[in-house]
Amino acid sequence: MVGCVVWTALLLFFLCIPRRSAAIWLNLPATGTKCVSDEIHNNVVVLADYVVISDDHVHPTPTISAKVTSPYGNTLYRQEKITHGKFAFTTTEAGSYLACFWVDGNYSGSGGLIINMEWKTGIAAKDWESVARKEKIEGIELELRKLEEAVETVHQNLLYLKAREAEMRTTNEATNHRVALYSLMSLAICIIVSTLQILYLKIYFRKKKLI
Repeated sequence: MVGCVVWTALLLFFLCIPRRSAAIWLNLPATGTKCVSDEIHNNVVVLADYVVISDDHVHPTPTISAKVTSPYGNTLYRQEKITHGKFAFTTTEAGSYLACFWVDGNYSGSGGLIINMEWKTGIAAKDWESVARKEKIEGIELELRKLEEAVETVHQNLLYLKAREAEMRTTNEATNHRVALYSLMSLAICIIVSTLQILYLKIYFRKKKLI
């Protein structure tokens, strides 16, 4: 009975945790670039596997080029003239990571290409079979280890969101301060210009002996 309760709790917990693993289908045109991005925080493992499928079902399959860049534009992965591949890296910068694909110049088919890519991050990218063999754990112990990793991932995500919220709050406060200063400067300039206009008109009317 206790075992059923534990397994039920584990199942509910994992169902409630957002899985960072997704199968992505990209329709790649004959010309142009198609990209996919993901907002990832620092020190996260990313693993992706992709394969090219031709709409025209021609053989051999047309080749593509792939490039992955970090939020600051650093190239993390680049390959040319390939039909399938995989890449893995650990993030060192927080922000939007971009994976771009484009057809090589030798493609002359009438239709586009389809890229099937499996994108995994964090706990979903970890090789749990290797962990189980290395640490000699299995069953409920392995599931508890996954649960521990999931909790740590959620904790890191919360810290990341808290840091982003603090950054946005600081930016908003600075922007509000600048807007307030700009408004006061605009008001002061309007008052000065109005005063000068009144003085000028007063002097002008006196010269014309209108007042």
